[in-house]
Amino acid sequence: MGRLTTHVLDTANGRPGNGIAVTLFRIDGGRRELLRTLTNHDGRCDQPLLQGEALEAGSYELVFAAGDYFRSLGAALPEPLFVDEVVLRFGIADPSQHYHVPLLVSPWSYSTYRGS
Repeated sequence: MGRLTTHVLDTANGRPGNGIAVTLFRIDGGRRELLRTLTNHDGRCDQPLLQGEALEAGSYELVFAAGDYFRSLGAALPEPLFVDEVVLRFGIADPSQHYHVPLLVSPWSYSTYRGS
């Protein structure tokens, strides 16, 4: 059964990104919000974002509220933030597979990859 998962690693502080707001959108001629959630103490979501029949081939977008997270830590940050909302647009080609989309983030950079 296919599924979509994510997690966030705070590379500036060397720990999971706990309490980061994550919003998932489907991009199919428009931008449709599918869900909102928060990362847990391990930087992961408690449930897959999508799984089974809900995971369809197509384009999706994850939006991570990284700026709000770093502000909540009391980090000394410039205004406007260099990294605020991180938007990752990606495609699901085979919905029977596991798509893991992690985010490695600091106030100054971010990266992602297709994980396992």
